[in-house]
Amino acid sequence: MTDQSKSEIATPAQKASPPSRRKFLGTAAAGATGAAITSFPMISVAQSPIVLKMQGSWGAKDIFNEMAEEYVKRVNEMSGGRLKIDYLVGGAVVKPFEVMDAVNKGVLDAGHTVPVYWYGKSKVASLFGSGPINGCDAQQSLAWIYRGGGIELYRELLQKLNLNVVGFFAMPMPTQPLGWFKKEVKGAADLKGLKYRTVGLAADLMQQMGMKVTQLAGGEIVPAMERGVIEAFEFNNPTSDLRFGAQDVAKNYMMGSFHQAMEFFEIIFNKKKYDALPADLKAVLQYAVESASSSNWWTAMDNYSRDLQVLIDKHKVNVVRTPKDVFTEQLKAWDVLNEKLSSADPFFKKVVESQRAWAKRVAYYGFLNEADYKQGYEHVFNTKIPG
Repeated sequence: MTDQSKSEIATPAQKASPPSRRKFLGTAAAGATGAAITSFPMISVAQSPIVLKMQGSWGAKDIFNEMAEEYVKRVNEMSGGRLKIDYLVGGAVVKPFEVMDAVNKGVLDAGHTVPVYWYGKSKVASLFGSGPINGCDAQQSLAWIYRGGGIELYRELLQKLNLNVVGFFAMPMPTQPLGWFKKEVKGAADLKGLKYRTVGLAADLMQQMGMKVTQLAGGEIVPAMERGVIEAFEFNNPTSDLRFGAQDVAKNYMMGSFHQAMEFFEIIFNKKKYDALPADLKAVLQYAVESASSSNWWTAMDNYSRDLQVLIDKHKVNVVRTPKDVFTEQLKAWDVLNEKLSSADPFFKKVVESQRAWAKRVAYYGFLNEADYKQGYEHVFNTKIPG
């Protein structure tokens, strides 16, 4: 055995030596902690979730509330209990057209709305919902927002207007019908002088075509029709229209139009509230938008198609395709309106030019590549689609 190995073996005296002061104090502290633990019951302190109050711009029965709730559900489940959105229907705190102002001022933490509801602040806002026709459909236009520079232009608009808001876009809405009329529209001439409801730049468009336009929230449409304030109207889709009773005040439903050929939900947050969130919860709010966008589309396809048949079969609504000369006159009116607004506002022109640059290649690709789905449908079901 070497000297080194001898030194590594403790003697009996060393084994029996008392513990050091440091070790004793540590042991004593541990003992005291253990005594405390056994003396008092364990208390679990759960962290309260961050709660955001969100209001939609939609009436209580509108399918758009269900689509808003699809977003809310995703946020609440993905945040692991750390973040909760409380969703309120339109009018619960503010009127549908006032959601942007309420979120900007912090009266609401968040909103589920559409840009055309606040385009009174700037007509550019409507370009992030519905605007001049350039060949892109709603899916392609939503892609412009996220991949073609649209979201940066949207943020620039918010900054120009001093809106303390962060926003995202979801749900590429199908083409909105020309709407509901007491008499079937046989051509563009039938529209002149009619008192009509729509919103956003579509209001400017229809006025350019000779209509007398009133902008109303969805829940105000049927009462206005009953009082004669309006004679015809559009809202958005067969399901919303069916639920608020469009079929009770008109029986002619004109399908297809260029007035709102694409639109999206705008999901907004008060910027101060949003900026105060940790990065992972910001990500939940953002990416839940993308998830809800797909879910909303699936919900729309299921409900819109079913309820169109309900309108036809149960309520005996005369559902027809809008005449081609209405589309032609709408395009001419868009040309006039776009030139006027672009000349008056360089930023309006900047946004339109961005959309056109995107459409020139994206829509071209789509038209050149997509199958003739209408031909396929007519072949399989041995029926002709009107128009």
